[in-house]
Parts: sequence; structure tokens; C-alpha cells
Amino acid sequence: MKFPPHTTRRIAVFRALQLGDMLCSVPALRALRKAYPDAEIILLGLPWAKSFCDRFAEYIDGFMHFPGYDGLPEQSFDPGAWQQFEHAMRNDPFDLILQMQGNGSIVNEMLENLMAGPVAGFHSKGAHRDPWLFLEYPTGISEIERHLRLMTHLDIPLKGDYLEYPVTEEEVRRFHAKNPMLEEGQYVCVHPGSRGAWRQWPPSHFACLADQCAGMGYQVVITGTPGEAAITNRVIEAMDYPAIDLTGRTDAGEIGQLIREAALLISNCTGVSHIAAATSTPSIVISMDGEPERWGPLDKHLHKTIDWNADQDFDFVLASTMLLLEEHNVYAG
Repeated sequence: MKFPPHTTRRIAVFRALQLGDMLCSVPALRALRKAYPDAEIILLGLPWAKSFCDRFAEYIDGFMHFPGYDGLPEQSFDPGAWQQFEHAMRNDPFDLILQMQGNGSIVNEMLENLMAGPVAGFHSKGAHRDPWLFLEYPTGISEIERHLRLMTHLDIPLKGDYLEYPVTEEEVRRFHAKNPMLEEGQYVCVHPGSRGAWRQWPPSHFACLADQCAGMGYQVVITGTPGEAAITNRVIEAMDYPAIDLTGRTDAGEIGQLIREAALLISNCTGVSHIAAATSTPSIVISMDGEPERWGPLDKHLHKTIDWNADQDFDFVLASTMLLLEEHNVYAG
């Protein structure tokens, strides 16, 4: 390995992004942990990601809040918070800082200027770094494969490309206690929201697809964050069949168990679609961002990612849904 384990005792992973992005990096984090079993691995991430670190404590030892930086869109830049972060990084430096955020056009220089340890990761044309440490940012491939290529570039052995989403026994117990009406394999989970309206399939389409599943005997469960209530309400109002509304009523562990026990997930290409990939739950994933090859699940048999921008054919989506239910589940009812 380019960074020998006996001298690499403290590793920072910079990936200040949302749930779906983080789940796609789990195979790389798994490889990193197996290669450096005794190292302290710290995630530099957005505030919410402290819970991600707790869930993936097998791979990540600690968390540092990345406060944002000028030019990065994920959060506003606070100069005072940045100075505190900069001081903390320099006061307790790393043996390796992995830049797993993006193509490096902004963040490579940012991380190097921290002077908190050697940086390795992705670079891009016009902002090249040492090719021994940096990999040309791959495009046109899965986000999972992208980060595995970085591991390979650093001579870190891979440990599979599968996703994970661990759920605690307490979260399972709480899910069942709160939802006694749900029987495993007898309901379809419909998640019509996502970050950004431009990434959302029309609610009327979700409603029509949900009704088709209900007509086959499946209970329909609508999910979403509290901020997505307007979208989930539109779906429920457009449906002919009744649906169970769990909008804002599932925490991170409960949504994982809900999807794990579902017969099918229907969603936009967002965080829950990666949970379905991790739990091996069949899914219909509507890609609205033009990057189905990047964000779609790797298993093309169990998960159908449909590029809506390329072909807006509802009948094809419906046929794909019926086929998935026929191949992977016994009809409900």
C-alpha cells in the first residue's frame, strides 16, 4: 500500500455530502478499515453525518464537523467556524487525508492549505496533483465504483462492492411496535420526495403506480421527511386506494427496517434507493437527474433504474414494476 499501515495511524476522510452519497462510499470505507484495522478513521462531514458515523462505527471511529467553504454549495461559509476547524486540524494532524468529495477543483487546495497531513484523492484537468497520490476523477461510472477505483489506485485491497445499512435491535423493535399493521412482504413503500424539486417524479405518477400495486393486494405505505409532507399529501390525495402515511414518522433506523421488510420500494433516485440496494429490497428507481449510471443500484435485476429524461414512458415503468413483483414476491392478498 502507498501508505503503509504501520506509519498510517490516523486517517481523515473528507466527504461532506448527504445520505445517498455517503452510502455509496461504504464499500470504499470497508476496504479502508480492513487495510488499516488499527488506524483511527475520522469523517470530515456535514452535521447530520455524526449519526452516519454512529451507524457505521465498524468502519469509522470519529467525526469532525466540516463547517463549509467558499464555493461549496452544501452549506453556507462561516469564516469564524472555518478558523476553528483549521486550528483543530492543524493541532491534531493526520497521516493521510482522503479527498473523496469530488473532482478536487476547489477542495484539493483547501485541504492542502490546512497543512494537517498528506492529501490523496481525486483530481481533474486543470487542477492536477501528484499522480502517485491522485486519480483522475472518473466519469460515466457508478459512484460506488468511482471510490473503489481510488482505493485500488492507493493499493488498498477491495472488500466487495455491496452496500450496507445496519439497523440496531432497538430500532427493529421500535419499528414493529409503532407499525403492527405492516406485515413483511405485504406492502409497497412509495417515497416520492428527494432533495430538489427537479429530481422529483410527478406525484400523480407515483399515485398511479401505487394504485396499481394496491390493486394487486399490496398495502401502500407513503414515506418522506417532515419537509416533504406537501409532496406525500399530493400522492395520497391522487390515489384511489387508501394508503398508510408515515411521512415524518420514521427515524433513520426505522426507515431502514421499513424498506428491508417491504415487497418493493418505488422512489426517486435518492437516499432511500441506496438503502433498498443495501437491504436487497426490489426497487423501481426513477432517475430525473440524467445520471442513472452514476446513482442507480449495481444489481440491475433486483433494481430497475429508469432514466425518465431519456424516455418518459409510464407504461414501461408500470410493466417494470409488475415484473419485479412477479419475479421477487408472491402476490399479496
